[in-house]
Amino acid sequence: MATDSKVLKMCKIHETAIVAPGAQIGANVQIGPYSVIGEHVKIGDGTIIHPHVVLTGRTVVGKNCEFFQGASIGEAPQDLKYKGEDTVTILGDGVVVRECATVHRAVGEGNETRIGNNVLMMAYTHVAHNCIVGNNVIMSNCATLAGHVIVEDRAVIGGLTAVHQFTKIGRNCMCGGMSRISQDVPPFVIVAGNPAHVSGLNSVGISRAGISLDVRKELKKAYKILYNSGLSLPDAIDAMEQELDSCEEVEHFMRFLRSVERGICRTTTRYSREGREE
Repeated sequence: MATDSKVLKMCKIHETAIVAPGAQIGANVQIGPYSVIGEHVKIGDGTIIHPHVVLTGRTVVGKNCEFFQGASIGEAPQDLKYKGEDTVTILGDGVVVRECATVHRAVGEGNETRIGNNVLMMAYTHVAHNCIVGNNVIMSNCATLAGHVIVEDRAVIGGLTAVHQFTKIGRNCMCGGMSRISQDVPPFVIVAGNPAHVSGLNSVGISRAGISLDVRKELKKAYKILYNSGLSLPDAIDAMEQELDSCEEVEHFMRFLRSVERGICRTTTRYSREGREE
């Protein structure tokens, strides 16, 4: 990444855009009218920045990203504890940020807000300070992450869904639209509602992710142990260790449950769809 004259000639920067002298612009970058790029911003090759976008703070953008009008990345966090300390905002490759979406830099010296590769943030979504978002995550319109939220790979967060601070969202899960999520969402499940409740295993999502049929059967057994056995969380984990065949997905499921601090989303009825005997 560089900003020498040869690289700048390969870029398309509109005459009304404001690019600070210290900004580092990669090759074949496009910057649209009235966009503002701060002096500590680094932009990877092939990234497209549409009109009226603001990239500020110590923000690092990967390759082949795209920012639509009104997006604001790396701005100061909405946290009264923030006193201007030096923090970072990092976006991976292939991130798409739609209209008026926002990502705020972290609170606490040396900390970061991080978004992985191939993430889609639809219009008006918000990622607050100190959040960690994995790869291939989809945030639908107006979905909001409060501070310190962790979202694992391939999670889908529905429109108008609000996620409480310090909450964890597990991989390959589906969070339904207009949900209020204040407890951790285990991997591979579907949650929805206010407050959010678990309604089953995300069978379609895990199938599309290429997870084999044998592993899906083990995950279904894990789901039944967790939600239909009546066991406490520690006892359910012990039962999984004894009864399930070991595989990466099941191990991740148990590892996630062991790290829970806020409690997990529960079902509203004794037997949910995926927990019934067939």
